[in-house]
Amino acid sequence: MPNLRAHNIAVSLDGFATGEGQSLETPFGHAGQRLMGHFFPTRTFVAMTGRQGGTRGIDDAFAAQAWDGIGAEIMGRNKFGWQRGPWPGESWRGWWGEQPPFRTPVIVLTHHPRPDLAVGETTFLFRDATPQEALAEAVDLAGGLDVRLGGGPTSIREFLDADLVDLLHVVVSPILLGRGVRLWDGQEGLEQRFDVETTASPSGVVHHVFSRRPR
Repeated sequence: MPNLRAHNIAVSLDGFATGEGQSLETPFGHAGQRLMGHFFPTRTFVAMTGRQGGTRGIDDAFAAQAWDGIGAEIMGRNKFGWQRGPWPGESWRGWWGEQPPFRTPVIVLTHHPRPDLAVGETTFLFRDATPQEALAEAVDLAGGLDVRLGGGPTSIREFLDADLVDLLHVVVSPILLGRGVRLWDGQEGLEQRFDVETTASPSGVVHHVFSRRPR
Protein backbone atom coordinates (compact mmCIF):
# COMPACT_ATOMS: atom_id res chain seq x y z
CA MET A 1 0.00 0.00 0.00
CA PRO A 2 1.47 3.40 -0.93
CA ASN A 3 2.16 5.83 1.90
CA LEU A 4 0.52 9.19 2.47
CA ARG A 5 3.29 11.72 3.20
CA ALA A 6 3.21 15.38 4.18
CA HIS A 7 6.48 17.30 3.77
CA ASN A 8 7.79 20.79 4.48
CA ILE A 9 4.81 21.84 6.62
CA ALA A 10 6.15 24.97 8.30
CA VAL A 11 4.71 26.21 11.59
CA SER A 12 5.56 29.11 13.87
CA LEU A 13 6.66 28.66 17.47
CA ASP A 14 3.04 29.28 18.49
CA GLY A 15 1.75 26.60 16.13
CA PHE A 16 0.37 28.56 13.18
CA ALA A 17 0.89 27.00 9.74
CA THR A 18 -0.42 30.04 7.88
CA GLY A 19 -1.13 33.62 8.79
CA GLU A 20 -4.37 35.56 8.80
CA GLY A 21 -5.65 37.44 5.74
CA GLN A 22 -4.73 35.24 2.79
CA SER A 23 -5.08 37.09 -0.52
CA LEU A 24 -3.70 37.09 -4.05
CA GLU A 25 -0.79 39.23 -2.85
CA THR A 26 -0.26 37.31 0.42
CA PRO A 27 -0.58 33.52 -0.05
CA PHE A 28 0.51 32.95 3.59
CA GLY A 29 -1.51 35.86 4.98
CA HIS A 30 0.23 38.25 7.34
CA ALA A 31 3.03 35.69 7.80
CA GLY A 32 4.41 36.78 4.44
CA GLN A 33 7.43 34.65 3.55
CA ARG A 34 8.62 34.22 7.13
CA LEU A 35 7.30 30.67 7.57
CA MET A 36 9.18 29.41 4.52
CA GLY A 37 12.32 31.50 4.87
CA HIS A 38 14.42 28.37 5.27
CA PHE A 39 12.94 26.77 2.14
CA PHE A 40 13.09 29.45 -0.53
CA PRO A 41 16.92 29.61 -0.74
CA THR A 42 17.33 25.82 -1.13
CA ARG A 43 18.57 24.21 -4.29
CA THR A 44 15.32 22.22 -4.43
CA PHE A 45 13.10 25.31 -4.45
CA VAL A 46 15.35 27.21 -6.83
CA ALA A 47 15.19 24.30 -9.29
CA MET A 48 11.38 24.24 -8.97
CA THR A 49 11.31 27.81 -10.24
CA GLY A 50 13.43 26.93 -13.28
CA ARG A 51 16.64 28.52 -12.05
CA GLN A 52 20.04 27.20 -11.08
CA GLY A 53 21.92 27.45 -7.82
CA GLY A 54 20.53 27.51 -4.30
CA THR A 55 21.81 26.32 -0.95
CA ARG A 56 22.63 22.77 0.02
CA GLY A 57 22.67 21.31 3.52
CA ILE A 58 20.03 20.16 5.99
CA ASP A 59 17.13 22.26 4.74
CA ASP A 60 17.69 21.28 1.12
CA ALA A 61 18.01 17.60 2.02
CA PHE A 62 14.61 17.67 3.73
CA ALA A 63 13.08 19.74 0.92
CA ALA A 64 14.24 17.25 -1.72
CA GLN A 65 12.68 14.27 0.07
CA ALA A 66 9.21 15.65 -0.68
CA TRP A 67 9.62 14.79 -4.37
CA ASP A 68 10.99 11.25 -4.09
CA GLY A 69 8.61 8.53 -5.18
CA ILE A 70 5.46 10.67 -5.41
CA GLY A 71 2.76 9.78 -7.94
CA ALA A 72 -0.09 12.09 -6.89
CA GLU A 73 -0.89 14.90 -4.45
CA ILE A 74 -3.85 15.92 -2.32
CA MET A 75 -4.20 19.57 -1.30
CA GLY A 76 -6.83 21.78 0.26
CA ARG A 77 -8.52 24.45 -1.76
CA ASN A 78 -6.60 27.27 -0.11
CA LYS A 79 -3.29 25.82 -1.11
CA PHE A 80 -4.56 26.08 -4.70
CA GLY A 81 -5.88 29.63 -4.31
CA TRP A 82 -7.14 32.28 -1.91
CA GLN A 83 -10.79 32.36 -3.02
CA ARG A 84 -13.63 31.31 -0.69
CA GLY A 85 -17.10 30.06 -1.59
CA PRO A 86 -18.25 29.38 -5.18
CA TRP A 87 -15.53 29.82 -7.78
CA PRO A 88 -15.67 33.30 -9.39
CA GLY A 89 -15.14 31.83 -12.84
CA GLU A 90 -12.40 29.48 -14.01
CA SER A 91 -9.59 31.89 -14.84
CA TRP A 92 -7.57 31.10 -11.71
CA ARG A 93 -5.06 28.32 -12.49
CA GLY A 94 -3.10 28.18 -9.24
CA TRP A 95 -0.15 30.06 -7.79
CA TRP A 96 2.47 28.30 -9.91
CA GLY A 97 2.13 29.71 -13.42
CA GLU A 98 1.98 27.58 -16.56
CA GLN A 99 4.40 24.89 -15.35
CA PRO A 100 3.44 23.84 -11.80
CA PRO A 101 6.13 21.78 -10.08
CA PHE A 102 3.91 18.79 -9.27
CA ARG A 103 3.87 17.06 -12.68
CA THR A 104 1.36 14.52 -11.31
CA PRO A 105 -2.39 14.43 -10.77
CA VAL A 106 -3.36 16.76 -7.89
CA ILE A 107 -6.66 16.35 -6.07
CA VAL A 108 -7.91 19.71 -4.79
CA LEU A 109 -10.45 19.33 -1.99
CA THR A 110 -13.34 21.76 -2.35
CA HIS A 111 -17.07 21.85 -1.66
CA HIS A 112 -17.61 23.77 -4.90
CA PRO A 113 -17.42 21.83 -8.19
CA ARG A 114 -15.19 22.89 -11.03
CA PRO A 115 -13.97 21.07 -14.18
CA ASP A 116 -10.60 19.35 -14.02
CA LEU A 117 -7.75 21.58 -15.14
CA ALA A 118 -4.56 20.61 -16.99
CA VAL A 119 -1.68 23.07 -16.55
CA GLY A 120 1.61 22.00 -18.06
CA GLU A 121 2.32 18.44 -16.90
CA THR A 122 -0.01 18.76 -13.90
CA THR A 123 -3.72 17.98 -13.81
CA PHE A 124 -5.80 19.47 -10.99
CA LEU A 125 -8.90 17.44 -10.12
CA PHE A 126 -11.45 19.29 -7.96
CA ARG A 127 -13.26 16.95 -5.58
CA ASP A 128 -15.83 17.27 -2.79
CA ALA A 129 -14.63 14.15 -1.00
CA THR A 130 -13.89 12.74 2.42
CA PRO A 131 -10.24 12.10 3.31
CA GLN A 132 -10.80 8.39 2.71
CA GLU A 133 -12.36 8.99 -0.71
CA ALA A 134 -9.67 11.45 -1.77
CA LEU A 135 -6.89 9.09 -0.70
CA ALA A 136 -8.44 6.14 -2.51
CA GLU A 137 -8.59 8.12 -5.76
CA ALA A 138 -5.08 9.49 -5.29
CA VAL A 139 -3.67 6.01 -4.67
CA ASP A 140 -5.30 4.81 -7.87
CA LEU A 141 -3.84 7.76 -9.80
CA ALA A 142 -0.37 7.38 -8.25
CA GLY A 143 0.34 4.10 -10.04
CA GLY A 144 1.98 2.39 -7.09
CA LEU A 145 3.96 5.43 -5.91
CA ASP A 146 3.31 7.37 -2.71
CA VAL A 147 0.80 10.19 -2.31
CA ARG A 148 1.85 13.60 -0.99
CA LEU A 149 -0.47 15.54 1.32
CA GLY A 150 0.33 19.12 0.46
CA GLY A 151 -1.66 21.05 3.06
CA GLY A 152 -2.84 23.48 4.23
CA PRO A 153 -3.21 22.89 7.95
CA THR A 154 -6.96 22.29 7.93
CA SER A 155 -6.62 19.48 5.39
CA ILE A 156 -3.70 17.94 7.26
CA ARG A 157 -5.72 17.90 10.50
CA GLU A 158 -8.59 16.16 8.72
CA PHE A 159 -6.29 13.41 7.45
CA LEU A 160 -4.65 13.08 10.87
CA ASP A 161 -8.09 12.80 12.47
CA ALA A 162 -8.87 9.98 10.03
CA ASP A 163 -5.54 8.29 10.91
CA LEU A 164 -4.45 8.18 7.27
CA VAL A 165 -1.06 9.93 7.48
CA ASP A 166 2.03 7.71 7.35
CA LEU A 167 4.71 10.43 7.46
CA LEU A 168 4.46 14.02 8.61
CA HIS A 169 7.43 16.39 8.27
CA VAL A 170 6.90 19.59 10.23
CA VAL A 171 9.40 22.46 10.23
CA VAL A 172 9.23 24.71 13.28
CA SER A 173 10.34 28.22 12.36
CA PRO A 174 11.59 30.61 15.08
CA ILE A 175 8.88 33.21 14.55
CA LEU A 176 5.67 34.16 16.39
CA LEU A 177 2.55 34.84 14.34
CA GLY A 178 -0.13 35.24 17.01
CA ARG A 179 -2.99 34.57 14.60
CA GLY A 180 -3.86 32.47 11.57
CA VAL A 181 -4.64 28.76 11.23
CA ARG A 182 -3.04 26.35 13.68
CA LEU A 183 -1.78 22.92 12.73
CA TRP A 184 -2.08 21.16 16.09
CA ASP A 185 -5.61 22.04 17.23
CA GLY A 186 -7.40 18.86 18.33
CA GLN A 187 -4.26 16.71 17.97
CA GLU A 188 -3.58 15.99 21.64
CA GLY A 189 -1.63 12.74 22.04
CA LEU A 190 -0.70 12.58 18.37
CA GLU A 191 2.87 11.58 19.25
CA GLN A 192 1.60 8.28 20.67
CA ARG A 193 0.89 7.06 17.12
CA PHE A 194 4.24 8.09 15.67
CA ASP A 195 7.96 7.72 16.11
CA VAL A 196 9.42 11.23 16.13
CA GLU A 197 12.88 12.35 15.05
CA THR A 198 14.15 15.93 15.19
CA THR A 199 16.99 17.67 13.36
CA ALA A 200 18.07 21.24 14.05
CA SER A 201 19.30 23.33 11.13
CA PRO A 202 21.81 26.20 11.15
CA SER A 203 19.06 28.30 9.53
CA GLY A 204 17.27 28.29 12.89
CA VAL A 205 14.44 25.90 12.03
CA VAL A 206 13.93 22.45 13.56
CA HIS A 207 12.74 19.58 11.38
CA HIS A 208 10.37 17.12 13.09
CA VAL A 209 9.60 13.87 11.26
CA PHE A 210 6.62 11.86 12.50
CA SER A 211 6.70 8.28 11.16
CA ARG A 212 3.54 6.22 11.73
CA ARG A 213 4.00 3.20 13.96
CA PRO A 214 2.54 -0.10 12.69
CA ARG A 215 -1.23 -0.11 13.10
